[in-house]
Amino acid sequence: MISSPRTAVFLGVTVFGLVCSPGYAEETIKATLLKNNTIQLDTSRVKAGTVTFDVSNAPDTAQTHELVVLKTDLAADKLPVKNGQVPESQFKKMGEVEDLVPGKGKRMTLKLAPGRYVLICNRPGHYSMGLHASLVVMP
Repeated sequence: MISSPRTAVFLGVTVFGLVCSPGYAEETIKATLLKNNTIQLDTSRVKAGTVTFDVSNAPDTAQTHELVVLKTDLAADKLPVKNGQVPESQFKKMGEVEDLVPGKGKRMTLKLAPGRYVLICNRPGHYSMGLHASLVVMP
């Protein structure tokens, strides 16, 4: 039994908030930067909302990498390159995981709206070597 009107209001608001909260997903994507100069995603489609990227640099890559998430309708292999890098300022940059040494990983959580995204390693020359992948975020 509820002992005070204040408690009843709090519980009602809490339950109402849980029932009426938007249906955004909480997704996790495993992204691995591989020796053959590719970014391997365990899925290329997620629902809009909170997305956690579990990013790792394979132990046999022998290179430090990064993962940059850009919102764009361009194909993953069609981004412009200037001086060996994608000019990130030309895109809506959602987030970045830097300085991934071989065999190590980091996590990054972003709130992503529906649309198309490209994930890249933007260390000099790495994008052109093939370190990019497409991601579609669905409503």
